Amino acid sequence: MQNSYVPSGETLLEMYRKVVLINKNDEHSHRVIKAGRIAAPYYSPRGQEIIPAAMSVNLTTQDYICTIYRGTHDMIAKGVPLKALWAEVAGRITGTSKGKGGPMHITHPESGCMVTTGVVGSSMPIANGLAWAAQLSGDGRVAVANFGDGASNIGAFHESLNMASLWKLPVIFLCQNNQYAEHTRYEKSTSVARISDRAAAYAMHGIHVDGNDPVAMYAAAREAVERARSGQGPTLIEAVTFRFKGHLLGDNDGYMDKEQKKAAMAVDPVPRFRAKLLADGIASEEQLAQIEADADREITEAIDYALDSAWPEFDELRKDVYADEVPA
Repeated sequence: MQNSYVPSGETLLEMYRKVVLINKNDEHSHRVIKAGRIAAPYYSPRGQEIIPAAMSVNLTTQDYICTIYRGTHDMIAKGVPLKALWAEVAGRITGTSKGKGGPMHITHPESGCMVTTGVVGSSMPIANGLAWAAQLSGDGRVAVANFGDGASNIGAFHESLNMASLWKLPVIFLCQNNQYAEHTRYEKSTSVARISDRAAAYAMHGIHVDGNDPVAMYAAAREAVERARSGQGPTLIEAVTFRFKGHLLGDNDGYMDKEQKKAAMAVDPVPRFRAKLLADGIASEEQLAQIEADADREITEAIDYALDSAWPEFDELRKDVYADEVPA
């Protein structure tokens, strides 16, 4: 493994900050929505925290990500401000889309979160467009398309990989394989043992990695970003993980294999990452406790900010629909 693919202690600590923020945000989301303080659909990323944390520390603010409606962890890791994120979830005017997009459509170009889409698989062709723009302008930006294992079985996946490889676009296809496509187990809907094997069909570099291993996931992300930025073209990363909760809040996950879930939760990546930082002498108990307390405080402040913000006025209804609205 190249030295540049091994994260420093400082980088691992920055990854942990992002992991904690994602993890704590999930806890608060369940609590706030169940208490009826906010009415919104919620898709838990619990169990998948390492993947976007490892990817984001290899990206700049100018680099792009496209994610999906299950991608709260991707948004937080990329740096979408929590106050604006929570305000959008709550439907308030101070949200990222003035409260009109909602939790399934978080967009914040300033941090590089270009689109959150509710259409399965559509992150990929959009990321291709952003990567093509970067290639044409020569600005050195990289685009990342986040998606789940189920999305690898639709046409947009294959069309996007083919185009990206043909044009050597600076794009990374990051499949977060959490073993379930909504309510369907991986082996019941996917013909290949590894999604990363599909890269070969498009003459593309493919990486299969344990998405819950912070060092391995960092190395995979680093390699893909360096390849994209240096003009070597796209990479398909299959980051294997496991989703700890149902498809969305209120789903009792009765369709999930109980033993499989039990085994996955027994090796929860968050406490394992924490233990590694302590064992390797990268951080002290006091430092990690402070990071966790800071995350709780930041999220609480964001929730209060969102709930104290105003609702959009009626005249916002037709704004942001067309660049220049022309009365009929």
